[in-house]
Amino acid sequence: MERSALLPALDEFLAEYADIEHRLADPAIHADQALATRLGRRYAHLSPIVAAARAHGRVAADLEVARTLSAEDEEFRVEALALEARLAVCEDELRRLLVTRDPNDDKDVILEVKAGEGGAESALFAGDLLRMYLRYAERQGWKAEVLDAVESDLGGYKDVSVAVKGRGGGVWPRLKYEGGVHRVQRVPVTESQGRIHTSAAGVFVFPEAADLEVSIDPNELRIDVYRSSGPGGQSVNTTDSAVRITHLPTGLVVSCQNEKSQLQNKEQALRIMRARLLALAQEEQAAQESAQRAGQVRTVDRSERVRTYNFPENRISDHRVGFKAYNLDQVLDGALDDVVQALADGEAAAQVAAAR
Repeated sequence: MERSALLPALDEFLAEYADIEHRLADPAIHADQALATRLGRRYAHLSPIVAAARAHGRVAADLEVARTLSAEDEEFRVEALALEARLAVCEDELRRLLVTRDPNDDKDVILEVKAGEGGAESALFAGDLLRMYLRYAERQGWKAEVLDAVESDLGGYKDVSVAVKGRGGGVWPRLKYEGGVHRVQRVPVTESQGRIHTSAAGVFVFPEAADLEVSIDPNELRIDVYRSSGPGGQSVNTTDSAVRITHLPTGLVVSCQNEKSQLQNKEQALRIMRARLLALAQEEQAAQESAQRAGQVRTVDRSERVRTYNFPENRISDHRVGFKAYNLDQVLDGALDDVVQALADGEAAAQVAAAR
């Protein structure tokens, strides 16, 4: 990607940054806390791009002067060569920031973990993954809220949905790589012979959609209520509080039974539905533009794994970038930073190489 190809996108970001800066300086904007938060996140996301653009502009201006003066003074010829090298570094940094930009980078996340092949052991592993993400969110200073959970008989989860929010954004860029089939190799608690079994759980990650981003026509929804099942407190299994929402045009189905109130379950289900519809719309747009949307899987099959958790060796392996480490116990306690960074670096390297 040459400098001339960077300019249109760069000018657009600079203009947007200036507009947001002007709006945030207006005290009246902070009366709408939700709008102020969205603008603040976008401002923070654009800041490194603007800083890199300004640095590029300063070096480019100095280079132009040095080239003009080099015709009269040999010393400036040396300076011009040094500035050309610095300008190349600035362009690489700008290219990296621009090609890895994701429109969802300032969004929070809806994360779902679903048990797959492996029966009870898979559900227990889903519970381990849930705890890993909750601990990771805690380490990052994020807020995690379980929206809905269907427990298994042995204490794991058949299906669980979590909303993860960060005060200054940054949730989607770190969790988006988690989508896919996660495979576990260990001796299940139900195994009497001590044999190692392999099972899998699926993780689905969606950027959380604001009400204004996804409009849902009530006439396109079928809402069913039913009695909650599984473990629960008083009244959970005695009233029709569980809610199942079907989006008729797409066939998407979301069920929630975690709350005692039917209204609360409906609100949580709609929240998850908006996130899924936003992800679906973005996937369709990407397909039309012949782009690839990474990571998400539609079946929980061991052969489609993105990551393996090997308990006997205390090893974690991410098969997308060849990452391998022998600190599985720490990773399951929320120490995901090294894995996530390896995936982020791999994606950035691939995009920069493709843009050259």
